Amino acid sequence: MASETTLTAIPTGVVGKQAPGIWGFNGGQMIALLIMIAALGAAPFFLYPVFVMKLLCFALFACAFNLLIGYVGLMSFGHAAYFGMGGYVAGHAAKVMGLTPEISIIAGGLIGAGLGLIGGWLAIRRQGIYFAMITMALAQMVYFFCVQAPFTGGEDGIQAIPRGKLFGVIPLDSDMAMYWVVAVVFLCGFMAIHRVIHSPFGQVMKAIRENEPRTTSLGYRTDDYKLVAFILSCGLAGVAGATKTLVFGIATLTDVHFSMSGEVVLMTLVGGLGTIFGPVIGAAVVIGMQNYLAEMGAWVTVIQGVIFVACVLAFRRGIVGEIGNLFKVKL
Repeated sequence: MASETTLTAIPTGVVGKQAPGIWGFNGGQMIALLIMIAALGAAPFFLYPVFVMKLLCFALFACAFNLLIGYVGLMSFGHAAYFGMGGYVAGHAAKVMGLTPEISIIAGGLIGAGLGLIGGWLAIRRQGIYFAMITMALAQMVYFFCVQAPFTGGEDGIQAIPRGKLFGVIPLDSDMAMYWVVAVVFLCGFMAIHRVIHSPFGQVMKAIRENEPRTTSLGYRTDDYKLVAFILSCGLAGVAGATKTLVFGIATLTDVHFSMSGEVVLMTLVGGLGTIFGPVIGAAVVIGMQNYLAEMGAWVTVIQGVIFVACVLAFRRGIVGEIGNLFKVKL
């Protein structure tokens, strides 16, 4: 691969210097991070902890998806496969194999990364809509595998999954105990994504998004970078799915269905594509609507569609993107 000094040959705005500030966060991002951490600490005392845990799982899922589409420019229509399989493997590990929750979550992340290696190796050979269609086809294969595989329970799923004891010592039966584990998993995943984005590897990812032919001409093996980014995104999606399964104690076909892939696209676009905090806000908006507008039944889907259309037409940068543009700060 080309040396890091070659990055200076790419125009400003594609690959540049590391972001100034604390841990790579600029002033606006640091304020947003502190607000988010404070909200995480206060949320379980004002909101139903299970609802907040669900929100955090989907926020991590959306952040993982944003890593791929927002910073590499690869649109995946099949991320539900990695999210759902992470949940199935974690549920099987916790219930049948009796593994501790942290090992079960890691197992879910590893299966997501493993499937991402296979799926990414096949998909990155194509670009644009062809890449998206390959990811969707692979996700449908995973879905039908889950319908037939004995360990998934078919249409019944894996039920009564125990939360277990963290490190074999701390029981997670209470929602408050489980909440802090989920909050830590989310923060670790969020910070890992931020670190990747602001590393030299992340700068090359952005260069690929902006001008892949020129990045290739500078000596970068762009397919390798795209594959690694795909694996990282799928692995974090698997962690999110595994955590969600332990929270609710069930793994079902819903999480591997193609509609789940559509939901994570909606979350990312509503929050702000290519922004670090956008997917978190997008997940909060979508999950909040599903929770508080549930009594409206199928109309929730219609409302989501209206919001999606409004964002595409009027708020092209998403909620966080528009806020950042208003205050002239990168969020």
